[in-house]
Amino acid sequence: MKTSTSIEHSEMATANRVEELQTRLISHVSQIYSDVNATDLSLRLIECMGLNEHCTEPEQYQNHWNEQDVAVITYGNTFLRDGETPLDTLYHFLSKHLKESISIIHLLPFFTFSSDDGFAVMDYTQVNDAYGDWDDIIQIAEEFKLMSDLVINHCSGRSRWFEQFKAGEKPGKDYFYCADPSDDLSMVVRPRTSPLLREVSTADGDRYVWCTFSHDQPDLDFKNPDVLLEFVNIVRLYLERGIKIFRLDAIAFLWKESGTNCINLPQTHEIVRLLRTLIEHHTHDAIIITETNIPNRENLAYFGNANEAHIIYNFPLPPLLLNMLVTGSTHHFKNWLMSMPPAMMGTTYLNFIASHDGIGLRPVEGLLSDDEITELVSTMESFGGQVSWRALDDGKNKPYEINITLFDALKGTITTGEDNWQHQRFICAHTIMLGLEGLPAFYIHSLIATENDYEKFKNTNNNRAINRHNWEMDDIEVLLNSGSHHACVLKELKFLIAIRRKQPAFHPNATQFTLHLGDEICAFWRQNLRRDQSIFAISNISDNDQTIVLADMNLIETDDWMDLITGEHILPEQKDLILKPYQTVWLSNQRYS
Repeated sequence: MKTSTSIEHSEMATANRVEELQTRLISHVSQIYSDVNATDLSLRLIECMGLNEHCTEPEQYQNHWNEQDVAVITYGNTFLRDGETPLDTLYHFLSKHLKESISIIHLLPFFTFSSDDGFAVMDYTQVNDAYGDWDDIIQIAEEFKLMSDLVINHCSGRSRWFEQFKAGEKPGKDYFYCADPSDDLSMVVRPRTSPLLREVSTADGDRYVWCTFSHDQPDLDFKNPDVLLEFVNIVRLYLERGIKIFRLDAIAFLWKESGTNCINLPQTHEIVRLLRTLIEHHTHDAIIITETNIPNRENLAYFGNANEAHIIYNFPLPPLLLNMLVTGSTHHFKNWLMSMPPAMMGTTYLNFIASHDGIGLRPVEGLLSDDEITELVSTMESFGGQVSWRALDDGKNKPYEINITLFDALKGTITTGEDNWQHQRFICAHTIMLGLEGLPAFYIHSLIATENDYEKFKNTNNNRAINRHNWEMDDIEVLLNSGSHHACVLKELKFLIAIRRKQPAFHPNATQFTLHLGDEICAFWRQNLRRDQSIFAISNISDNDQTIVLADMNLIETDDWMDLITGEHILPEQKDLILKPYQTVWLSNQRYS
């Protein structure tokens, strides 16, 4: 039972935290808005988040993850079964097949939407009734750490806000970013080829609404602080529904200024810092992930000084790993790996090699030559893939992403075309990902080796649909209970995940060094923070046997080295190690089990 004195101390501590928080918020607000009363807005932000009554003190440089954390990326309607909501069916699939393997679920937009498979949100507060309801979301959040998209740059052209904009009614009247066709837009960076501005008839006359992605996804105007407050209310709602991880979708495009490239502007970075401040003070272990499919140097900037994103997507990884496996050369992959800075404590990378989107090509600008990108694109097209384009400021178009399932992307090589090593190459790709510094994330269709969905692509005329298959639950269960390639892949990946989750040297922030063992060998060394476990992760990325000279690795002779995957030990008299095509070994001086 609390005494009156303890209650007074608690209330005083909360008041002190709120006062310190307000000071931080005033600093954020002042750097975003030059014509807004920063004190008043900071108080409104605190009220929106309910921080007057409940305000935690976040701990700096705290890792909210460890080697046991593995994520899966999925739509709410990936699995369908008569008589169940898709979200409930998804829950049953996850609980049955992945409960012991996966700790984090990235549930792609599950709100009411008008297009782009959920990324044109009509109502941020309502679960799409075709998927289920909030009870279904809470059910998943109670068993897994739940990541949700915060689709913050734009909403649906059929949303209530946009209808208000057209009618000249508040609040939506002032919620959308407009420009004039005569403005200097020559430097604007976009990932699409459609016209940037959409002409809209409104009660106040014709307006030209900014549409970074599509004309059904008008951009919101964060120069209006009321838009910021709307999203703070949305964030609080999500936290109260059990969501702990926020993926800030397309955040790089948030702030616009005429005469600039309108991407990665200082105000955008400051808004990320402000949102992190609010979220951490509400829930100390909540996490922000920025989705910034942009060149590598710009992407790294979203770590800030460990005060922006807790986690950033490792966007160069998918195209570079794919390129390495289809060319049989580690050259570009190793150069990139050596250039990547270790993440500061309290931050890490999200490693993924497939997702609901395509394999982005912007992150490898400057890492692969134009000719190499063209060759990669051509190879993927020969394997059944599609290509999405973006517009350049000179009026030309450039490949933006490759649309293909990862299983089909790895069905062959550039030199030989399709071959018989698809399965081994696919497992190799994921084994490399599992060993790298950072938190691994699997696209659900990679875990079950889904192939290109040509029918969905044809029916929707959407390139990305080729990699967004909807499974009838009974059909996939039959396949997973047979000798199908789907069952084999899931079994092998779960086996590798189980090993990884027990090894401290695979902690997302454990030390990593790149090794040089030949152009056809991808190798790196990991060591845990206590320095009592080392793992040499070595992969043959070719279709020929490769010999590793053990003396080149400087293994400590007094340690007992073994491959965590096969359980085989390195004998004292052993001089070399032969790797079969696409085989990986995790040589460790200590096995945790």
